[in-house]
Amino acid sequence: MSFFVRPRPQASSSVRMIAFHHAGGSAAMYHPMSAELPADWELLILDLPGRGKRYAEDPISTLPALVARVVEDVRPWLDVPVALFGHSLGAILAAEVGRVCEGLGAPPVWVGVSGRVAPSLQAQTRRLNNLDDASLLAEVRALGGTPERIDEIPELRAHFLRIVRADIAVLESYQPAPDRAALGCPVTAFAGTSDVWAPPTTMRPWARETRSDFHLRLFEGGHFYFLGPAFAGVTREIVREIEPYLEARTPDRARRRSRG
Repeated sequence: MSFFVRPRPQASSSVRMIAFHHAGGSAAMYHPMSAELPADWELLILDLPGRGKRYAEDPISTLPALVARVVEDVRPWLDVPVALFGHSLGAILAAEVGRVCEGLGAPPVWVGVSGRVAPSLQAQTRRLNNLDDASLLAEVRALGGTPERIDEIPELRAHFLRIVRADIAVLESYQPAPDRAALGCPVTAFAGTSDVWAPPTTMRPWARETRSDFHLRLFEGGHFYFLGPAFAGVTREIVREIEPYLEARTPDRARRRSRG
C-alpha cells in the first residue's frame, strides 16, 4: 500500500515531485501545488505516521526511524527522476532522504528546503517539547498552519498535540553527523523574510549541504509564507529552480527546446 497522496495521478511522468510536510502537518497542505506543475510532472505528497492515510499509526519520534520509514515509501517511485521538497521538518527529511537515495544509486535531481534552519545551526534552535500543552499550542498557532477549530474538538486537540510532540521530538533530537556527505545535487533554500523560526540568515548555510549549485529564494511573509494566494507563485518558482537540472540530464530535449 502506498501512503502517498497523488492529486494528479499519471501512468507516465518525466519527473516526480515528492513533498514532505511540516511538524504537525499533513499531505493536504500541498494539494495546491499540483495545479502549477508542468503537465508531465507528478506530485507525490507523503503523510507521515499519525495523520491522513496513516491516522491510526503511532507517530515516530526519532529521525533515524522516520528517515528509514520514509525511504521505504519513496523507494518504489525512484524509477523516474525525482525532486524532493520539504518545509520545516520536511526540509530535514528532504535532505536526509536525498542522501539515502544517492546511496541507492537513484540521486534526486534537486532538493528544496524551506522554513528550517541549516543543519550546521541545529544546536542553536529553540526547544519546545518542555512546554505545557497550552503554551505549545500557542507557539504553534502563532506560526500559522494550525487546524481550524482545534480547541472545539477535544479528541482532535489531543491527537494533534500527540503528533506535534512526536514531530518536535524528531526535530530537537536531530544530530547531523559531522562527517555527513554533502548532497551531489543542487539545493535551493526558500525563506519567508519575516520568519522568526528560520530567518533568511539561518537558511543561507544550507549551501554547505551540497557539492552542487545553491540558491536562496526569499518571499514576503512569515513561517508559512507560501500558504493562500502565494502558493501558486511559490510553486512556479520551484519549477523554475528544477527545470535547468532536468534539461542538463536530457541534452537532446534541451537542444530541441532551444531550436523552438
